[in-house]
Amino acid sequence: MIAPIFTVCSASAAVTALLGTNLLRIYPFGLKDDAVIYPYAVWQNVGGAPEMYLGTLPDCDSYTIQVDIYADTVPSLQAIAKALRDAIEPHAYITRWGDQDKDPETKRYRYSFDVDWIVTR
Repeated sequence: MIAPIFTVCSASAAVTALLGTNLLRIYPFGLKDDAVIYPYAVWQNVGGAPEMYLGTLPDCDSYTIQVDIYADTVPSLQAIAKALRDAIEPHAYITRWGDQDKDPETKRYRYSFDVDWIVTR
């Protein structure tokens, strides 16, 4: 039970131009390997539920996904956020524009946003 974020993003020419074509650098949290290549994005489910109907099985599930982007520069970070937004919004709703910060240890920039996605079964 996972929203099709990777499928949607990998179909976007703008996203693949920024995050790679051979190996798209958008990973589920916890599956990013140790060989870090910037920029990249990670995502994770932070909420969701099946629809609930009396007398019949649900026909869709809803997900809240957090997306975090990491990049070397602010312009790169902003370009990736825009490309991901444009790829995702025809399929789901962006519900939160989150933190923009610089990691004190890696000196890389991070941007976070949330997506609510309804997926039919």
